[in-house]
Amino acid sequence: AMEKSYMSVFLLLVALSCALAKEPPKKETKEGNKAPKETKPKLPQTLSRGWGDHLIWTQTYEEALFRSKTSNKPVMIIHHLEDCPHSQALKKAFAENKDIQKMAEKFILLNLVYETTDKNLSPDGQYVPRILFI
Repeated sequence: AMEKSYMSVFLLLVALSCALAKEPPKKETKEGNKAPKETKPKLPQTLSRGWGDHLIWTQTYEEALFRSKTSNKPVMIIHHLEDCPHSQALKKAFAENKDIQKMAEKFILLNLVYETTDKNLSPDGQYVPRILFI
């Protein structure tokens, strides 16, 4: 039963990433006599990086493996880039979907915004966004 629920989570995330793997439409801006919008101050970066601030995220692959072993939970690693539109679309869907956020609690979570030389973390290539389950 546990394996089926993990497979369901995996398939849901794969379907989501496929559905969102297209560039969002460009928004046209109208230049009028309006004052420029004030920009919000940037909040300090957290380990969630916007993927779910209430979730517990690990800092390194090694930490994730250790916590996985001690908690008997699988690891979910999300590779993404801040300036990639596909990564941004996946992050938005992941963070805004209550069901995904609830399911994510069953994993030891790690998100990486840099590429790794560890071949175990890129078994099928180095592309973003990609999600690995260990």
